[in-house]
Amino acid sequence: QVQLVESGGGLVQPGGSLRLSCRASGFIFSSSVMRWYRQAPGKKRELVATITDTGSSNYADSVAGRCTISRDNAENTLYLQMNSLKPEDTALYYCNTVWRGYVYWGQGTQVTVSS
Repeated sequence: QVQLVESGGGLVQPGGSLRLSCRASGFIFSSSVMRWYRQAPGKKRELVATITDTGSSNYADSVAGRCTISRDNAENTLYLQMNSLKPEDTALYYCNTVWRGYVYWGQGTQVTVSS
């Protein structure tokens, strides 16, 4: 079955960096559009970044220029490099894909930006 397992979150000071990972299995990762979402307490889940099967990417305005989404198809792994982190980046970060008409989510990894 499809599984998405995120890791790499943690507590970081403002201005710091983190790299999130999402290990995928159970579907053809290299053919799939992959996305990172995040959800802060009391807020709606929002799309952070998208990467297509060909490697094209786009970003939410709130993270553009500070985050880079990438993929390693040989390792079936999705990444999100986050730099210049701000307190407002604090959220639970999820990876996401749609496979054969079904939407799949990982369990999330917590990012907390605080001094």
